[in-house]
Amino acid sequence: MCKKRIGVIFGGRSEEHEVSLKSAAFVMKALNPDKFVPIYIGITKEGNWKKYEGAIEKVENGTWQESAQDFNPIDIKEETDFVLPVLHGPYGEDGCIQGFLETIDIPYGGCGVLASAVSMDKEKFKQVMEEKGLNICRYQCLYKNDFSCSTETAIHKILDSIGMPCFVKPANMGSSVGISKVKSRDELKSALENAFKYDDKVVVEEYIKGRELEVAVLGGYEPDTTDVGEIIPSEEFYDYEAKYLNSSKPSKLIIPAKLPEHIRQTIKQMAVSAYKAVDGWGFARVDFFYCEETEKIYINEINTIPGFTSISMFPLLWKDAGLEYGQIIERIIDLGYERHYIKNNR
Repeated sequence: MCKKRIGVIFGGRSEEHEVSLKSAAFVMKALNPDKFVPIYIGITKEGNWKKYEGAIEKVENGTWQESAQDFNPIDIKEETDFVLPVLHGPYGEDGCIQGFLETIDIPYGGCGVLASAVSMDKEKFKQVMEEKGLNICRYQCLYKNDFSCSTETAIHKILDSIGMPCFVKPANMGSSVGISKVKSRDELKSALENAFKYDDKVVVEEYIKGRELEVAVLGGYEPDTTDVGEIIPSEEFYDYEAKYLNSSKPSKLIIPAKLPEHIRQTIKQMAVSAYKAVDGWGFARVDFFYCEETEKIYINEINTIPGFTSISMFPLLWKDAGLEYGQIIERIIDLGYERHYIKNNR
C-alpha cells in the first residue's frame, strides 16, 4: 500500500499559536505510521513558513523552530498529498488557509472557505443561525472606530439593549482569547478596550445562566454526531486559563451530560442543523447553553477546527462514541478526499 503524505500545518499568526502547537502534537501522535507519512509544516507568529523534521515534543513545547528550515508554501503541492490544517483562530480557522489550499488544488481536512469564515465571525454566525430559526442569545456588534469616536454612546447603547451581566468578545477569535465577563458599567469600558486589542469588531452578548454543552460532528451532507458533553469550568467561565492552563484545578468534562432525553435529542438535531446551515464539511464542535428552568437551548458557536489536545472535548466525545484518536484523523482525511473528488468531478 502506498502511504499518503499528510502535511500537518501548525502554529500560525494568531493569538492561539500556542494552542495550535498542542493540538498539532496530538494529531501528529495519532497519525497511523503504517498508513501515512507525516510532513510537519509550521508557521511562526511572524507568518514565516518552516519545514520541521524533529521530535513531536518540540512542537508541543514550542522549541521546534530551532531546527526548522525555511519552506515555500507553494511547495506543499509537491511535498504532500493531503493537508491537515491544525491552525486555530485568524489566518487558520477563518477560511484564509482553506482558500490557499483551494487555489493550489490540494485536498485538505475540515470545513471549506465559506463554513470557516462564517463560523469564525461571531456576528455573521449569529445572523445565519437567526435566518435558520435556531435560538441564539441577544447580542450587539460594535466596531472599533465607532467605539473610539463615541465611547459613552456605545456603552449606553449596550447597557440599554443587553444589560448586565454580559460577555464581551472579539468577533474573530477562539479559545476564549480576549473574552471578559462584565458585571457592571465600570467594567464594560475596559473589557471593550481589551477585546479591541484582538479584533476591530466586538460582539457583546447577554449572559445566559445555564449549562455549557457541546456536541462533536463528523461528516459531509449527512453528518454524524456524538452524545452531548458538558463542561463545568474551574473558573467563573470557560476562559483560556480554564481550558489550557489551570492544571491544579482543571475544569470538569462530563460525557455524556445528564440530560432529559428530549433535550439531548434536540441539542443533537440543532448541532446538525447549524453545521448544515454554514455548509460544514469534515468536522466541527458545536457549543450550546441550556437553561434548565425554562428548558431553553441557545446555540453559542461552531468551532471548525476545535482543540485537539488530550483534554479537548472534541476527541474525547468521539472516543466516548467508540472512535480512537487515530480513527478520528483517518475519518477526517477520508472526508477531505471525498469533498475534493466531488468538487473536481461535477
